[in-house]
Amino acid sequence: MKKKLFKLLKILVLSILTLISITIATLYFSLNEKLPEGEKGQQADNFALKIQDAVKHNNYLNTDYLQWTFRNKNHYIWNKKQGTVEVKWENNIVVLNLKNPEKSNVKNNDITTEEREKLLETALSYFNNDSFWIIAPHKLFDKGTTRELITLDDGSKGLLVKYNSGGTTPGDSYLWKVDKNYLPTSYKMWVSIIPIGGIEATWEGWTTTKSGAYLSQQHKLLGFGIPISNLKAWNQ
Repeated sequence: MKKKLFKLLKILVLSILTLISITIATLYFSLNEKLPEGEKGQQADNFALKIQDAVKHNNYLNTDYLQWTFRNKNHYIWNKKQGTVEVKWENNIVVLNLKNPEKSNVKNNDITTEEREKLLETALSYFNNDSFWIIAPHKLFDKGTTRELITLDDGSKGLLVKYNSGGTTPGDSYLWKVDKNYLPTSYKMWVSIIPIGGIEATWEGWTTTKSGAYLSQQHKLLGFGIPISNLKAWNQ
């Protein structure tokens, strides 16, 4: 009796695993898109400059402080002027020094050197990812980036930005879609942390901050919201 029950359970588990595999494969082949190819050069750069004009890039550059909470769990106060950012999550508080990483510190003395290094690495990874959902339109000309003008399916133009170096996940690419005023409405992603290429995330809820920077605080990915709260930008 036990052998028969075990056999039935084994068949059931195998059936479920097979169904999951088929579902994943179906999703992959139905959603996965190849990275498009476009035209590099001045036209692509001009398109990128128009996007940065739309998001008031100069005001962002002159912003002293940025503050936000990502997914209701990671909290940031970024002193852009000094190049430091306080990162809080769970019971951890880390102060990253973006200009001089060796001066970064963890506000907890009762940890080993290995634990300290791991917390610093985690905080930097969180910051690189979570800040990108706010300031990505201001990073179109970062060191190591290339830009290509893409013709979209509807005949309009989009901007493909490839991050060939820097950050936590070099090699990621983003295809920006914009409205008639060049304000971003969404981007498609080809990133290492998502196995399916071309997944689209919206950029909505644009707000003018005290510093004059124009920032998006609402995103949706596969229909799910990416919560960003307590978003502020100001000058001394």
